[in-house]
Amino acid sequence: MTKTIYDLLKNDHDKHRKLMDEIADTSGDSEARQKAWKEFFYEVSAHAAAEEEAFYGPLIKTEDGQPHARHSVAEHHEVDEMMAELNETDMSSPGWLTKFKTMRHRYEHHIDEEEEDIFLAAKEALGKDAHGKYGQEFMRRKDRERELVDEKTDAAPDE
Repeated sequence: MTKTIYDLLKNDHDKHRKLMDEIADTSGDSEARQKAWKEFFYEVSAHAAAEEEAFYGPLIKTEDGQPHARHSVAEHHEVDEMMAELNETDMSSPGWLTKFKTMRHRYEHHIDEEEEDIFLAAKEALGKDAHGKYGQEFMRRKDRERELVDEKTDAAPDE
């Protein structure tokens, strides 16, 4: 059975929630924190880029969906900036955990809002995605985003 865009996004959100719980249970510049943060950053970055193209791209073209899409893309940008700050902050500093908690709060607000409000509006504007058209495009784009992250990582100079 083909998964809808809504199922795929919710599955990702659940994974992101779990990773944020794992990160919150770590301390300092530990291997566990580094591993969980790296996976979270990688997953959320690919998810957001794919979501903007495969979900918000079509939604922004609809009259009823446009305000929702614009709002969510702005929230993506805000969370991206917070994640970039976290990447630049020493994980062993108290400031890292404070910034993480702020980012977590904003991201959880964003994904809750998507699941509770935006999905309903999108189903009205785009349909239920019964054949998985948007879901398939999301997965294709997410795979491509992962490849781009891998290419950037491979091209980065060693520290």
